[in-house]
Amino acid sequence: MNAVLVVDKPSGLTSHDVVNRVRRILGERSVGHLGTLDPMATGVLALVAGSFTRLAQFYASSEKCYEGVIRFGYATDTYDAEGEAASSPQVVQLSAEKIAELAARFSGVVEQLPPPFSAKKIHGVPAYKLARKRQEVVLKPVKVEIKEFVITQVESDRAHFRAHVSSGTYLRSIAHDMGQLMGCGAHLASLRRTVLGEFNLAEAHTLDALQEAADTNKLDAAFIHPRKLLPEFPCVTADEDGVACIRNGRALNLPEFSQAPMVKVFANQKDLIALATRIAGTLFHPKIVLAAATQAEYAANR
Repeated sequence: MNAVLVVDKPSGLTSHDVVNRVRRILGERSVGHLGTLDPMATGVLALVAGSFTRLAQFYASSEKCYEGVIRFGYATDTYDAEGEAASSPQVVQLSAEKIAELAARFSGVVEQLPPPFSAKKIHGVPAYKLARKRQEVVLKPVKVEIKEFVITQVESDRAHFRAHVSSGTYLRSIAHDMGQLMGCGAHLASLRRTVLGEFNLAEAHTLDALQEAADTNKLDAAFIHPRKLLPEFPCVTADEDGVACIRNGRALNLPEFSQAPMVKVFANQKDLIALATRIAGTLFHPKIVLAAATQAEYAANR
């Protein structure tokens, strides 16, 4: 089963928990995700199944959008609401104007220090494993781009926000850093991902809805149409000979795409069989093949 689908991840489950659940629903062992979410977070979790797991490499740098809430008054060791208090709680009454001014400092390309409880590796070991053992975690700042970080509402000790960020950005770190600058501590109270790459909440399904679709043989309706994937690459429908060439890993001439660095090759309206890279002029070579050649195609193209 080759498919892409979007799950509205519930709070309390890890991304791996969701992957395992979807494996059972689809009856497909090969299932992966296109960008993890913390257990506390909810929202867009894009999954790939079957040969489409090979598409994950093209989503490593996907931009993301979030909505969330930062609670001021104390910091936590995980930088979110699931951690233990790392500072003494304070009573805070936020000023909308001051918080907006502070948020404006988190814009553009910045150096961000990842949370100690993160998947960043230190000498091959994930930082969170060291942090759980109360061992010293020394991480290096990384450059990230914050394209938008806007405070949408302020109430008591909480600030609601909307964010658009590059891959690798930790909203937990932004919350923690804002608390440090305020001098009262802060942590991420809730987080919901609304967009990942070309996927959004409007296309997302709950796990229960997916199970019901599977039980009623309506799963196809939950899958993202392959022509919507990786919209930065144009689509081409190959003829019978072209399909055979691509499936056998051979180059294909595509005169109408002389300027495109890469194309999505279809055998028909929905059957995505490969992504091909332009190697010279109008000649494209398959970078990844998503459907193997049939015996007849293999024999015809030897």
